[in-house]
Amino acid sequence: MKRQVHQLLTSLSSGDAIGNEALAIQARLREAGFGSDIFAEHWDVAMVERCRPLHEYRQVSSPETVCVYHFSIGSAAGRLIYHAPDRLVSIYHNITPAHFFVGFHGHLAGLCYHGRRELEAFAERTALGLGDSEFNRRELEAAGYRSTAVLPIVLDWQSYAGPVSPVVRRLYGDDRTNVLFVGRIIPNKRIDDLIRSFAFYQRHLEPKSRLLLVGDYRGHERYHRRLLELIEELRVKNVVLTGHVAQDDLLAYYEVADVFVCLSEHEGYCVPLVEAMNAGVPVIAYAAGAVEETLDGGGVLLREKPPELVAELAHALVTDETLRARTLETQRRAVERVRARDFGALLLDRLAPVLP
Repeated sequence: MKRQVHQLLTSLSSGDAIGNEALAIQARLREAGFGSDIFAEHWDVAMVERCRPLHEYRQVSSPETVCVYHFSIGSAAGRLIYHAPDRLVSIYHNITPAHFFVGFHGHLAGLCYHGRRELEAFAERTALGLGDSEFNRRELEAAGYRSTAVLPIVLDWQSYAGPVSPVVRRLYGDDRTNVLFVGRIIPNKRIDDLIRSFAFYQRHLEPKSRLLLVGDYRGHERYHRRLLELIEELRVKNVVLTGHVAQDDLLAYYEVADVFVCLSEHEGYCVPLVEAMNAGVPVIAYAAGAVEETLDGGGVLLREKPPELVAELAHALVTDETLRARTLETQRRAVERVRARDFGALLLDRLAPVLP
């Protein structure tokens, strides 16, 4: 009988970073000869053939089974595996500290607060804690996890070679300078700081410019409204909040971008930074959480972020060809290091202590 290493997660969605990682883990485990299924509470239509309902996990649960659980706050999957007999591996993708959501989303602030307490409660139950960055691994260690390691997040590189939206190209591929941000429109991303920096940039350095804020704000409408109010207060023009976009649109936004700016104050890992570097867009990012680790020597890393400094750096990266070329070269090398990882070998190495 095959050795069993299964995965539990709250949601399996196409194009989602955690979903992509779960599928990659499953593929590598099956290649290595393990029986490996994915069990989820929710899934989208494209994933219906790729996962099993959470309630079926009891059919495979046993003291000999290894369960890889993608930790998620308030999850039925967490409640199930906490009381199961399986050997538990917890993968931690980070929980945003609650204080970022106070005043904008009280319910989510409560979930995040209790989620961090739940993370500590899982420490004794977990045989191995894996963070997808060193920053996340250190948080596991601080929460009391005895055995920890880093399992870098895996990216679906093929998805970045897909078709590019002609509509986005036509709308924004003009002679304006495009400043880009990609990510969820939520308070810890500090989109408000980015808007203030762009206001200085547009007013004093490049009037013919545009700010593209590409990301989903559903569930965070209060913060979204505050951003619209700030745009009006500062009298900034040509700020585009796209909402959720399809993959071909996302690729087109990277294509039309002149510079990528991220002023987020909490990141467990920041996939859009790698995407921007891979797309050849010069990156400016504030050194919060795992941002420095994600950039890995690429782009321009900020230790402080006054609006005038951010704006002047963005202007320099757009107009100074030598600086731009040197920055893009650091990013090319950083992306090469990410692409060179042997994820399958890393996965089996990290799981070796708990495999039966």
